[in-house]
Amino acid sequence: MRKILNFMVLAVLLPALLTATVLLTYLHFFAPGDKNLSGRWTASLDMTDQAAVTAIGWLQDIEGIDIEGIAASMQEMENAVQDFTVEVTITFEETARSEGIFEACVIPESYETCKQAAYEAFAAMFREAVSKRLHMAGYDGSTDQEAVEALVVETFGMSTVSYLMTSVPELLPSLEELQAQYDGSGTYQAAEGILTRQFDGRGAAAKVEHYIRKDASLILTGEENAAPQGYFGRQYPVIYTLQTE
Repeated sequence: MRKILNFMVLAVLLPALLTATVLLTYLHFFAPGDKNLSGRWTASLDMTDQAAVTAIGWLQDIEGIDIEGIAASMQEMENAVQDFTVEVTITFEETARSEGIFEACVIPESYETCKQAAYEAFAAMFREAVSKRLHMAGYDGSTDQEAVEALVVETFGMSTVSYLMTSVPELLPSLEELQAQYDGSGTYQAAEGILTRQFDGRGAAAKVEHYIRKDASLILTGEENAAPQGYFGRQYPVIYTLQTE
């Protein structure tokens, strides 16, 4: 199982990492910077990879899907989800040269929308897996999505989405986990490509991140001295876009 999960993670993350590396290299060497960060910035955290790996891992445990099937199922899930993101914002207000105050937050409504989309996509995969098993068992009734949904409701007393929400590992980090990573307010300083944010109410905690400013884009490329967080720790790079009124 460990080898299969490693395969899935590598297949999902490697293309994204290569693309991000090329983009950041270009911006680092060729993009002019702007130290004034004032304004409201919005980023979309892509949750597709984490949800897909978790969902396929669970299906692998109960259905015994082979590696080829895993790759196909991951592609199907990613194709089924068009806007699988959670929105976060940072508002900067410059009070002196290259420093000021900030406020950051995860948008709860976008989290709930993303979570619902994740489980609906997972439910479609689950119904497809059940349909295949029914065929293998010689079931002669209808096994389309609607018929399988009716069977799930009859068996578990709830919809497929509700069943998966209560019976499988969480597809996404909890809202509270994301808020712990991204929410907060305090003061900031920006100098030499380093953004330092001092958070209020966190025991004088500070977050020091490398950043690139290019026109209406603010890219946080990584955190200094951060401990490794596994496959799906804090996402970098995070690309924020300046919102205009």
